[in-house]
Amino acid sequence: MTEYSRCPPRFLALVALWLTILGVACATETAPDLVLRGRLDGSDNHSYRDVPFDVPAGVNRITVQFEYSGREEHTAVDLGLKDPDGFHGQQGLRGWTGGSKRLFTVGAVDATPSFSPGPIQPGRWHLLLGIPNIRAASTSDFTAKIWFGHPGDPAWQPAVLHPALRTGPGWYRGDLHMHGAHSDGSCKSESGDARVPCPLSFTVEDAARRGLDFIALSDHNAVSQANDIRELQPYYDRLLLIPSREVTTFQGHGNLLGSSEPLDFRLGSKAVPDWNALLTQAAGLHGVFSINHPIRPNDETCMGCGWTPAQPVDMHLVQAIEAVNGMDSLSPTYSGIAFWQEQLDKGFHLTGIGGSDSHDVKLPLPAPGGSNPIGIPTTVVHAGELSMQAIVEAIRAGHVYIDTQGKPGSAFDFAATAGDRTVEMGDTLPAPRNSTVRVAIHVKGMAGAHGEIIVDGHLVKPKADLAIRDAEQSLSFDWPSDGRRHWLRANVRAADGTLLIVGNPVYLND
Repeated sequence: MTEYSRCPPRFLALVALWLTILGVACATETAPDLVLRGRLDGSDNHSYRDVPFDVPAGVNRITVQFEYSGREEHTAVDLGLKDPDGFHGQQGLRGWTGGSKRLFTVGAVDATPSFSPGPIQPGRWHLLLGIPNIRAASTSDFTAKIWFGHPGDPAWQPAVLHPALRTGPGWYRGDLHMHGAHSDGSCKSESGDARVPCPLSFTVEDAARRGLDFIALSDHNAVSQANDIRELQPYYDRLLLIPSREVTTFQGHGNLLGSSEPLDFRLGSKAVPDWNALLTQAAGLHGVFSINHPIRPNDETCMGCGWTPAQPVDMHLVQAIEAVNGMDSLSPTYSGIAFWQEQLDKGFHLTGIGGSDSHDVKLPLPAPGGSNPIGIPTTVVHAGELSMQAIVEAIRAGHVYIDTQGKPGSAFDFAATAGDRTVEMGDTLPAPRNSTVRVAIHVKGMAGAHGEIIVDGHLVKPKADLAIRDAEQSLSFDWPSDGRRHWLRANVRAADGTLLIVGNPVYLND
């Protein structure tokens, strides 16, 4: 016998409302859409049992968490999933775990290993239970919690699939732009005789070896890497793998971070006439959209690379700018920092981020005029925890700085105080006319460098010593407020002028 129950949506809505009122982050697990319960006994030994459930229309993901009792009596239950109409020609079998997994997901694009991704048809599905052992006098109670996903859901739902890899606030280091076998990333084959599409596992292993906390796997217009992520993430439990893609058009490139949902990238077509149509699509997917390497040629040397929209773009639909791509912070020709600052001057709160744009994960050092190793530059994010939702939301909020050299052990923090309120990078600070803004900078691992301050795109020299003499040092100065709107940020440069750190702004009176 199998029992069914559904979660009461009105009760959940009231809980969510109270959590909001109390200021509790709503990153907690949502209740399942369906709960199936049943009992096995000795007569089920060496048999299979179908446990049916109905999938409504409009579902693009099924997630199942399965538990059963009796393990102490050596009861064993294997688990599979069948769809309504024989997908893959195996009597509807979409996967079989043996006894290896108690939590799995099957989606239109990706699935837990052991299962096949593909369309989720509405209708009668079945959990398939195989019982290799249950003693004659034993019983076993099982519970299957089932979540249904829908188009447009954030990639981090249901939360049962995406636990935080590290809890608690911190500065988490990552790379937001890279390519592998799912687009044009390549490396030498095992024999070394040819360049071949580079397996995603090499990319992930390289990022882990370099000590990064997260990476966004951003192949050109592809989301097929999401299926590989399902396999790799459980093993890499210290490195967060964020599904992403580089939206590649004839009028520029941009990363959509934190989504594997379909996105029509055919800019200039009847379906996607301009960037605003494309960005409006992206806005419904809960990720972050960044304009990549905006100051690049858009010709036969780099087709479609530069930001060259044919029609005006509503920049409110953009959340970030790739201010540093690879080593272009060293180049006055290709650096995206000036483009980013132009948008800040227009009043847009756009987060400056960095990405290696790596196309060869086996590259040990930057290649002049070519690819870069993963992690150069590193985007450093102040997030509440190491989870996909927390990283994406912190990038959106601007709680970010760029370490252009990807130097492990270095650190940077920037805060501003007016009255009794202190804010960090990306935040807005009210500062009435004739008040004083106290700016505090904390640096680590950059002895011999010096800070520089940019206000509204112009380098200013406060009445303070911004030289960094120690391995760890705090700097501060006062800035008089005129009560008007400004943005203020800091860089760190080496003694030879090399840009080491690009900080995001604090916005005043905005």
